[in-house]
Amino acid sequence: MTNILLRRQLRLSTSIGLISFLLTVGLTSAWQPTQASTPQQLVQATTAQNAPTELKNLLTQVDAAASKGDVKGVLQFYSPNFTHGDGLDRQTLEKSLVSLWQRYPKLQYTTKLLSAKAEGNAIIAETETQIIGSPSSKSNNLGMNATIKSRQRVVDGKILRQDILSERTLLTSGSNPPQIEVKLPQQVKVGQKYNFDAIVQEPLDDDFLLGTALEEPIRADKYLNPTPVDLQLLTSGGVFKVGQAPLIPGSQWVSAVILRGNGMTMVTQRLEVVKK
Repeated sequence: MTNILLRRQLRLSTSIGLISFLLTVGLTSAWQPTQASTPQQLVQATTAQNAPTELKNLLTQVDAAASKGDVKGVLQFYSPNFTHGDGLDRQTLEKSLVSLWQRYPKLQYTTKLLSAKAEGNAIIAETETQIIGSPSSKSNNLGMNATIKSRQRVVDGKILRQDILSERTLLTSGSNPPQIEVKLPQQVKVGQKYNFDAIVQEPLDDDFLLGTALEEPIRADKYLNPTPVDLQLLTSGGVFKVGQAPLIPGSQWVSAVILRGNGMTMVTQRLEVVKK
């Protein structure tokens, strides 16, 4: 039973990057060609921290729609030629969002615009969102807390390109999930060794801990095909691992899972591997 449960939890974790797609919907609608403002004028407004009322209202509406799991409403803002840094396209996005929202029917979104600039006929916008998922009987009482930053390229009111800049996802279950402090660099060079520590913060008393650490490349197929997790008995208060970056630049998901008698915590962060 434990292994089956953790497989499901890992599937949710590796699909969490899809939530970041929803950050951009409000921005694209605000820049539809029917509006009088030019892209340069809108950029000046947002960077001056006095975004138009229409944009503020739209972001609120989109957060509400995303919380309802309206997939068709989201996809109307994506170009048929949409591409993503993780290898996804519009069709993969739709399938994955449907799967994710079936498991998490109650997600609450809070979106914030960080910056925006004009680049030719496009708008380059960076955004941040926090996603809170309340426990649900359909997700084995899992709770979710995710923070994701992304950059999107918007052309003619449609999202043409998106890249995830950073992400951190926390999944919990049970009455007393372990409180974990994670230490992981955001970026490493190809072939470089790095430390990944997931430290349990509270006293263990008589509890036994099971856990593991997992590294995997971020690819489109990973969004729909989870990696199984095998837990081991931990001899210390957490997971401590020395990893080594691959020799090819790219993005990695680094995860830690820690389970005790009355709770489970899983944390996943994105690690960027860059050239020397």
